[in-house]
Amino acid sequence: MTDPRRRLPGVHRLLDAPAVQPLITQHGRRTVTAATQAVLDETRRALAEGGEAAAAFDEAALVAQIAGVLAAEQRRALQPVINATGVVIHTNLGRTPLSAAAQAAVSMVARGYSNLEYRLDAGQRGGRGEAVETMLCELTGAAAALVVNNAAAAVLLMLSALAKGGEVVISRGQLIEIGGGFRIPEVMAQSGARLVEVGTTNRTRTGDYEAALGADTRMIFAAHRSNFRIVGFHEEPDVGALAELAHAHGLPMVHDVGSGALLDTAAFGLPHEPTVPESIEAGADVVVFSGDKLLGGPQAGCIVGRAAWVESLRRHPLARAARIDKYCLAGLGATLKHYVEGEAAEKVPVWRLLGRTPEALEATATQWVEALAARGVGADVLPARSMVGGGSLPEESLPTFVVALRHDRPDALMARLREGQPPVIARILDDRLALDPRTVFDWQTGALLDGVAAAVK
Repeated sequence: MTDPRRRLPGVHRLLDAPAVQPLITQHGRRTVTAATQAVLDETRRALAEGGEAAAAFDEAALVAQIAGVLAAEQRRALQPVINATGVVIHTNLGRTPLSAAAQAAVSMVARGYSNLEYRLDAGQRGGRGEAVETMLCELTGAAAALVVNNAAAAVLLMLSALAKGGEVVISRGQLIEIGGGFRIPEVMAQSGARLVEVGTTNRTRTGDYEAALGADTRMIFAAHRSNFRIVGFHEEPDVGALAELAHAHGLPMVHDVGSGALLDTAAFGLPHEPTVPESIEAGADVVVFSGDKLLGGPQAGCIVGRAAWVESLRRHPLARAARIDKYCLAGLGATLKHYVEGEAAEKVPVWRLLGRTPEALEATATQWVEALAARGVGADVLPARSMVGGGSLPEESLPTFVVALRHDRPDALMARLREGQPPVIARILDDRLALDPRTVFDWQTGALLDGVAAAVK
């Protein structure tokens, strides 16, 4: 018998098929060619193994498989999604969006050249990020500032520059693990510094730190537990006490505050999160924090503190390897400008989302239910909680109202929503698929409702 693989159409024949032309227009010829070759290779493999492949000789079926491969590749590519989970700082979904001004700043820099390291007044080379660092000093009360590409890099730079070959004293209760499995002890080891643990998991006193100080001690380090809590029988010295101890021994006191809050979270109905200015005022010599959590900007690692310590970081060779790029720098600068102008609560998305009231969210959820009913989709408005998320205010939540869909297979419905364009990311609440309006922007509403209606049908 003739080998059935010989009856398969060739790549060029499929590429010339009318049904493939829209795919080429959407994805590009080279991408579609690769997908076509992959489908044909897989079909040949199945035929060689004696599998059932009758449909493989149907051109329409092959085109459908090619479209499926392309769709899968597109889902893996970075693309916008609708966050209907209610998790405001959602790490897996890119933390929080930038403000309109920050988006415009990034776009402006991307369109052409910029004065990234050029002083327009002097007509010569200048320092990267000078304007951003000036704003950070103004907002935090610090004498100097430096910005790198993320907070983990900031911690590694700080330890490498200030403590390599020496000892860093830290409480056992602060040996945290951040996202992706990265741990503070491992970052310290990479820097060449030696970790000295003091106290216990739940109780550490100032005397524990003092007893650990020696000739090789380079700093006292404190890490704010921004992604978990210790409750019950718990004690630890505050930043001011640690700073006083460090200064009495001629050492720097470094504080990793994590979330980078510049506004009081208590004003939004949440527990108070330590702010960067509070750490500086308490006497911390170097404070490290993220640019893309509660600060609400792009990914960045911000370092503020005393000029002598910060300048030693700036001169370290690792500073170049960890330097921030022009796009993040532009977005961070525009974000910080909102704080300088006193408008962050209204214009920085993370604060706007946290500030949405239960009454407004219930009204929005009710409108969604009515709009879905007009599309033939049944749903109910239910009270729920929105999470802050993103390594900030662990386990803290805010009251919200969700749209709970009437569907007997919520998991399957979630999968179909993720396959939409744009993908919709939701959550399961009491065995029902729930959509939280807190994290959905007004301009996304139409696409969300259309996507839900299409997924249900």
